[in-house]
Amino acid sequence: MCGLCGEVRFDGRAADVAAVQRMSQAMAARGPDGEGVWAQGRVAFGHRRLSIIDLSACGAQPMQDPALGLTVVFNGCVYNYPQLREELIGYGYRFTSTSDTEVIVKGYHRWGVDVVDHLVGMFAVVVHERDSGRVVLMRDRLGVKPLYLAQTPGRLRFASSLPALLAAGDVDTTIDPVALHHYLSWHAVVPAPHTVLQGVRKLPPATVRVIEADGRSREHRYWAPDHVRREEYASFSEQDWEDAVLASLRTAVARRTVADVPVGVLLSGGLDSSLITALLAEQGQTDLATYSIGFESMGGRDGDEFEYSDAIAQRFATNHHRIRVSGAELVGALEHAVDAMSEPMVSHDVVAFDLLSQQVSQTTKVVQSGQGADEVFGGYHWYPPLSGLTPAQGVDAYATAFFDRDHAGVARVLNPQWLTSTDVSREFLEQHFARPGADTAVDAALRLDTEVMLVDDPVKRVDNTTMAWGLEARVPFLDHELVELAAAIPPELQLAGGGKGILKRVGYRMIPREVIDRPKGYFPVPAITHLEGEVLGLVTDALTSRAARDRALFRPGYVDGLLGDPNSELTPLRGNKLWQLGLLEMWLQQHGIA
Repeated sequence: MCGLCGEVRFDGRAADVAAVQRMSQAMAARGPDGEGVWAQGRVAFGHRRLSIIDLSACGAQPMQDPALGLTVVFNGCVYNYPQLREELIGYGYRFTSTSDTEVIVKGYHRWGVDVVDHLVGMFAVVVHERDSGRVVLMRDRLGVKPLYLAQTPGRLRFASSLPALLAAGDVDTTIDPVALHHYLSWHAVVPAPHTVLQGVRKLPPATVRVIEADGRSREHRYWAPDHVRREEYASFSEQDWEDAVLASLRTAVARRTVADVPVGVLLSGGLDSSLITALLAEQGQTDLATYSIGFESMGGRDGDEFEYSDAIAQRFATNHHRIRVSGAELVGALEHAVDAMSEPMVSHDVVAFDLLSQQVSQTTKVVQSGQGADEVFGGYHWYPPLSGLTPAQGVDAYATAFFDRDHAGVARVLNPQWLTSTDVSREFLEQHFARPGADTAVDAALRLDTEVMLVDDPVKRVDNTTMAWGLEARVPFLDHELVELAAAIPPELQLAGGGKGILKRVGYRMIPREVIDRPKGYFPVPAITHLEGEVLGLVTDALTSRAARDRALFRPGYVDGLLGDPNSELTPLRGNKLWQLGLLEMWLQQHGIA
């Protein structure tokens, strides 16, 4: 787990090593254990290292193999690297380290761009071929690891974070109206390749981009499981599905224990993280470090779920850490949380994860986390209304349940110069639901949320906040084999029991029923969902600042109305619409975007 960056030139000039060093420095928190820069003419790579596998200098990056003519930078973890290493040794390759990075180098030489089909894990990889001048960018199947791009005539820069690209300079920071529409419609989700800035794009998940020495490029998507009923599961009973999911989840959790340092758990007390804890205990892990966080109650909303996390910690005798955050600490952490965001994210638990990661990183380098279970196993409230509908019929129901605003609502928020001529968010939704490979509206929604919403909200949130403190987070529910299995589960089984039907049945085998049979919980941060006091003051200052007035994104009358009654408008996901606008302005201002 690390941070990578680099520059590739197509105009005959040498790469700007100083710019690469600025990008690397901007990502120092992602890799506090080491740094490296490599340059060869028109190409330069930078890397920040968080030492998890092969802690010696042999695992340092950028990693060069002169005999093979390859240089690689890599962020993430390949969980099956020991097996791939043995396979490659059988082909005659010799290794000088025990790192997963070197496995990628040899694997790329053996299989070329098809190496991605052999990798089980989370990864963003950039490879330079010395002899051809080719540069290849690769991102993992579920987009757990980010890869941001800034291209101008004659040059491409890339980095693990958007602020790193800003640190390099010469980025078009004009607001992207399409991304802005998505942000306001789709609860701040901005699908790849867009970001809120015109000059920055992101490589989509499960994508390989090959860039030739002259700048010509091509890309392809190498993984996209269909959400359909498959012949091999035609005879499966509910018990069979339960057994299959449990076996696959066991494998996913075990894979994510591969490390040369201890692995802990972010334990919210919900079904997902509790299952991870139970499976690690079942697999013999003792003195397992678990961590929970809670906040002050506010506006009639509870700020913690310690009751449930304590029950799991006691059941499995974990080394449990309760972290309680005061209102003053929360306000003090907002600036860091916003600074850690590669893109503006309105989910209130960004601050929770940031504070939690700060505490956890003091004693632990690697944790497992429960992100992805709701998207993969049907745990959200917007899935049941889609039951029995075709994908085409499900578009309205999905938009009603999930979108914060329709196109008319966006028009009420934005000044006219920022409004797209068509409803680009609705069009994106319609195109996705119309894509072949989803039998029902529930299937289409699960596919959309797994491929897009999950990547650009929960997963991005966890990567940004954990890595801002040099902490590696692993997400077993996004094991691609588990996701492929879940995609084939009949919707009626996914939605049974109020959602996550099969996963709940697995849970009944492993954890106390009271943890499962309760209202769905969220990471509660009341001071963000119910704005008052200092947090409201920060939002007000951002929206009424000279920078906000000059930018003129939002209609003054709309903003004034929200400021007059800060908690009057909530999104379908219980988010605060004033916070949504204020967070965007805070992010833009904090990252120096005029």
